[in-house]
Amino acid sequence: MAYWFWVFLFYSLAGCFLERAYAHRTTGEEHPVRRCLLFLPLCPVYGLGVMAVLALPASMRQGIWLPVAGAAATTLVEYLYHWACEALLGVKFWDYSGVSGNLQGRVCVPFSLVWGGLIAVVIWLIQPPLEAVIARIPPLATYLMLLIFTADAVCSLRFLAVTHSVAALRGQV
Repeated sequence: MAYWFWVFLFYSLAGCFLERAYAHRTTGEEHPVRRCLLFLPLCPVYGLGVMAVLALPASMRQGIWLPVAGAAATTLVEYLYHWACEALLGVKFWDYSGVSGNLQGRVCVPFSLVWGGLIAVVIWLIQPPLEAVIARIPPLATYLMLLIFTADAVCSLRFLAVTHSVAALRGQV
């Protein structure tokens, strides 16, 4: 169980940095707005997406199947995550309505293709050394991080459920 927690945290953190770099590159802002759910610098959709791919059968995580299955799995996670945030919290973290090939503004073909490429890099290059690092994390560190994450998640979700405002979560109000 600790393995999955650390995979989730690592890729959620990496996703936050990727989002910041993408926002900076496309908008030119010095300090791009966070697109994260939590107060911690985490984008859970990335962690959940990688976890979904790692949960696929081994045959789907090899060769040409990896980018294809990875794109499909992560796109499904992205769609469900967006739907859940909208239905349960009344917030939208992104909107692809202006991008061709979008489905209800929740997912779109161009980003699904990017997901496929990212997943190939993650699984082939990043995941093997990450697993070695995760194996050396002491249980106490896992429990402490789980406590911090849980407190942050509860506070953030409650805040969003009450305010229905991503802008307020980001400190823009």
